[in-house]
Amino acid sequence: MPSFKHKYLLIVILCCGLVSTACAAEKAANPVLPEAALRACPDSPNCVFSGAKDDQHYIAPLAFSLPVAEAWKLLKAQITKLPRMVVVADEPGYLHVECRSAVFGFVDDLEFLLRAQQGVIAVRSAARTGYYDFGANRQRVEDIRAALLHAETSP
Repeated sequence: MPSFKHKYLLIVILCCGLVSTACAAEKAANPVLPEAALRACPDSPNCVFSGAKDDQHYIAPLAFSLPVAEAWKLLKAQITKLPRMVVVADEPGYLHVECRSAVFGFVDDLEFLLRAQQGVIAVRSAARTGYYDFGANRQRVEDIRAALLHAETSP
């Protein structure tokens, strides 16, 4: 018959397994295919999305004077130049990048969806963990927007 100590250890192991499975399932369950819409932001203030209906989460999509296909290529080229960013999905019209913070290594998900008919690139940037991001996701998107505009106008 198992002792109390063994039962307690078994419960802790099972709980850890359930939590890690839930976290893995959350990441695996979120692949966004190019034809799908980007997910809405949660209620927490650690996400920005060009499709958001509220001011707290809304950020303008990326718009360019270049043809959208060229802007898409330029976006992908700029992303590869940025530190601590890893492209995890590069599908036609869809780009998913994991962004790791410099100090603690927190991972944020940055997604782009080409909307050629609207002439824009939809964007969503969200922290995976925590509640506040201290504006990091909004600042990241605006930094990318500025870099793209600079690259677009540079010879």
